[in-house]
Amino acid sequence: MLEKIQSVASQVGQVVVGKQPQIRLALACMLARGHLLVEDLPGVGKTTLAHALSISLGLQFKRVQFTNDLLPADITGVSVFDRQQSQFVFHPGPVFSQVLLADEINRASPKTQSALLESMEERQVSIDGKAQPLPEPFFVIATQNPQDQIGTFPLPESQLDRFLMCIELGYPDPKSERALLEGQDRRELLETLPAQMSSDDLRAGQKLVRAIRCAPPLLDYVQNLLTYTRRSPLLAEGLSPRAGLSLIQAARAWALLDGRNHVLPDDVQAVLVAVAGHRLRPAKGGAVSHRGRAELVAEVVKSVPIP
Repeated sequence: MLEKIQSVASQVGQVVVGKQPQIRLALACMLARGHLLVEDLPGVGKTTLAHALSISLGLQFKRVQFTNDLLPADITGVSVFDRQQSQFVFHPGPVFSQVLLADEINRASPKTQSALLESMEERQVSIDGKAQPLPEPFFVIATQNPQDQIGTFPLPESQLDRFLMCIELGYPDPKSERALLEGQDRRELLETLPAQMSSDDLRAGQKLVRAIRCAPPLLDYVQNLLTYTRRSPLLAEGLSPRAGLSLIQAARAWALLDGRNHVLPDDVQAVLVAVAGHRLRPAKGGAVSHRGRAELVAEVVKSVPIP
């Protein structure tokens, strides 16, 4: 299983060059059955990363371009009256896929953004009072432009809390950018990628993640981190219980990627910025950049000793 996961990371790295740490975090997120938010400037490879991951993992992929006039039914689907059957027939929307790419999610109105809340948490969609289950596995990979760009709506805390991780790609280093300039067109390269895993393989990997052992002292460490964020005068509010569960699952997935059957404090710290950064806000208020989030998390790590 580990060899298959490593082959996925290697293949995605051929498309999104120079971003191995972010690719590894994205894989850990999916192994932990979490949703991923990729926040960065347009044109740095956010959509390409989502597409390459879904192809390499052998998952069905659909993309929705979020705009300010997008309606919730454009995502979840709509019931249309069929004259021949004399009844309403449900036509599934793009959310009924294994990977939904919500491109530029913060360009849609809050009402449309909220259409994803149930699907991300319950993995189902309620239409006309009836729950419609989503495919398994199901992931939302959302891309987001910086909030200071024109035409963006900030994601509410309830939406952000449903993303297990938030990562930033950033500009490529000079060597990687040269490889991009000299290499094959990314769209053409995506069309040639084979699947390195199947959806059954991914589900088996997710079961392995749940079996990774967390010793009581490790759980004490996670609880101490959560408690510190809730009491710190530097933070507007602390991490939720959902964030704590997400942190444990992400750390387990990170340990699996290292080939271990137990979680170390290093695993928790390795995923902490991606898991906690978008959930924390400074007490002084205002928007926080990815670097600012990393500094907040670094302060938390420095203040909480390892048991």
